[in-house]
Amino acid sequence: MMQPQILLLKEGTDTSQGKPQLVSNINACQNVVDAVRTTLGPRGMDKLIVDRNGRATISNDGATIMKLLDIVHPAGKTLVDIAKSQDSEVGDGTTSVVLLAGEFLKQIKPFVEEGVHPRIIIKAVRRSLTLCLEKINELAIKISKDNTKEFRSLLEKCAATAMSSKLIHQQRDFFSKMVVDAVLLLDDLLPLNMIGIKKVQGGALEESLLVEGVAFKKTFSYAGFEMQPKTYTNCKIAMLNIELELKAERDNAEVRVDSVKEYQKIVDAEWNILYGKLQKIHESGAQVVLSKLPIGDVATQFFADRDMFCAGRVPEEDLKRTMKACGGAIMTTVHDLQDSVLGTCAQFEEKQIGGDRYNIFKGCPHAKTCTLILRGGAEQFLEETERSLHDAIMIVRRMIKNDAIVAGGGAIEMELSKMLRDHSRSIAGKEQLLIGAIAKALEIIPRQLCDNAGFDATNILNKLRQKHAQGNCWYGVDVSKEDISDNYEACVWEPSVIKINALTAACEATCLILSVDETIKNKSSGAGDMQAPMGRGMGRPMM
Repeated sequence: MMQPQILLLKEGTDTSQGKPQLVSNINACQNVVDAVRTTLGPRGMDKLIVDRNGRATISNDGATIMKLLDIVHPAGKTLVDIAKSQDSEVGDGTTSVVLLAGEFLKQIKPFVEEGVHPRIIIKAVRRSLTLCLEKINELAIKISKDNTKEFRSLLEKCAATAMSSKLIHQQRDFFSKMVVDAVLLLDDLLPLNMIGIKKVQGGALEESLLVEGVAFKKTFSYAGFEMQPKTYTNCKIAMLNIELELKAERDNAEVRVDSVKEYQKIVDAEWNILYGKLQKIHESGAQVVLSKLPIGDVATQFFADRDMFCAGRVPEEDLKRTMKACGGAIMTTVHDLQDSVLGTCAQFEEKQIGGDRYNIFKGCPHAKTCTLILRGGAEQFLEETERSLHDAIMIVRRMIKNDAIVAGGGAIEMELSKMLRDHSRSIAGKEQLLIGAIAKALEIIPRQLCDNAGFDATNILNKLRQKHAQGNCWYGVDVSKEDISDNYEACVWEPSVIKINALTAACEATCLILSVDETIKNKSSGAGDMQAPMGRGMGRPMM
């Protein structure tokens, strides 16, 4: 008698499991890696990504590209996650982390196909990671912060290394000084939100400037603003969340009056309320009035007559930064405007920058803050400049907090690769081959740097292996000379925390993908049906 077939899952559910599933997941990750492979290093290419709305983004920042690629494959999504984690944790090295994870999987794939159990591979990957982290901590060079001049030049070199692979690499000396100035202007905790970045189209990149204080674009202004003074020294600032304008009568409001005089009273009452508010602001002694809500034409002219400056509809983040920098508080009422709730600054001016006018507050006594005003041509170009500067700012912040550095340009990867290869020769069993594969995978960084620059990668890697075998641990690829050089001497430096985070994230992603042996896709069901994702490991339902 025939065995009846048992239907465990709903019809149309697609399940795939075992070795083919693992291999297909690894192949999917290879495709993701190919999307960012060519963006690595000083000669990396950029990607032009057009989203559904037709908005174009030009970038070579790994995390930005990964976010904009709409990846649906569940295994491929893990690579997006590690790029995001690298971006939020360290800020740079997002392309490297994706490349490393992809190469680990590529080198391990033959072992999976031959039937080595994933758990044995995972154990070897974890072992390799432990050895690598120990080696990095042993090699990393601690920097003393005693000599401020030397420490500053070191920060500039790290910022320049972070920018060498970006669109703005020609201006990296100019920008690295600016970024280091910006970070050193902050408090000890180095809060990122106290560095504002504003973009003004037009002009050359070198016209970008750093304002030691708060700057924001002039807001929408009503008639009368031309008569207001545009500069003050040692002024008081009132920050409000109040609307200072006459309200239009609401369509659904109904007021019944018997005579014209009574109507006039209603109108007068409204004017008196507004004038009362304005008088109180004037009496408080504030010379600059900022409000989150609109400031109408009556108010603008009232302030202009009394030599006061006002700006309504100030974006919330700008108002908050002004409050933190200049002191005071954002008030929701005009009663009680005393000196304790007013901000102060040494100098206020409204200045023309490119096609826009900017309000600039300098000499803020409270929190330390600064604003970078970027100039440049196309909008996409300015956005990419902002992303590049964000990477450099994050690197400088990390450098101040963790002051250990390693040489970049593939030097540290080659040294780790040599160390793992030597270690694999000293052990027996399957682990020897697996650790050897991981050692080979680490060479992807210098290899890709060569490929992207159009060099003969095999030749340069042979030279590098030879140098590292002789004990020169800081030799890496020199892109400008099409050769190898001591990258520590050449000042191609990166904080060791970048490498530690990148290797850890790449190994974790590799282990995660190897530990999945089944994916169950649920067809989208009707409104009444519940979707029940099932499966081992990563059982995400996919529509």
